[in-house]
Amino acid sequence: MKTILVDAVDSFVIESEAGFQIFKEMHNLLETFPNPKIILTGADDEQFKEFGLDKMPYEVFTLKHNPEKTDPRYFEIMLRKFGLSKEDIIYFEHNPMAVKSAESIGIKSHYYDPEKKDLVALKKFLTLNP
Repeated sequence: MKTILVDAVDSFVIESEAGFQIFKEMHNLLETFPNPKIILTGADDEQFKEFGLDKMPYEVFTLKHNPEKTDPRYFEIMLRKFGLSKEDIIYFEHNPMAVKSAESIGIKSHYYDPEKKDLVALKKFLTLNP
């Protein structure tokens, strides 16, 4: 069973009038999959609190912008930290450059459009890559 790498801000965490919060519909979708989940972010300590990442239902991984997710080294470091291989994971992300970065080292990735919030396409990606 593959670990699902979940993009944090602008995917799993969205901004509302009340501040940043978990996108409930996405959380509900992810909960239908028994796979382990890890939230990926580049947030530094201040942003971590601002975005509410200290209150997530899954483990959160950050390198505090050093490097960013647009750098393949981010994913190489993350894989080593968790003892995972690229075959062990699937990933969805709102930043097309971060998607390309992950794909450049062989991580099966899905671009999640934060404007469309297309959970049907996300569900299909997750279902087709168990």
